[in-house]
Amino acid sequence: MKTNEFVKDLQNKSTDELNQALVDAKKELFSLRFQNATNQLENTSRIKEVRRNIARIQTVITMKAEAAK
Repeated sequence: MKTNEFVKDLQNKSTDELNQALVDAKKELFSLRFQNATNQLENTSRIKEVRRNIARIQTVITMKAEAAK
């Protein structure tokens, strides 16, 4: 999924859905880090992608919180 599509998809989600997506992304990042530490991870660029997705999710959550004020 392209970045713009991913962000638009995030903006259409509710806060609860965003929080769940954040938890899922953090679990995936933990799993990827564990695989990397045990030399089982083949695509190491996925770690960078997941980290950026976490930041995008957090940004959308913050934007929604600011808009609610």
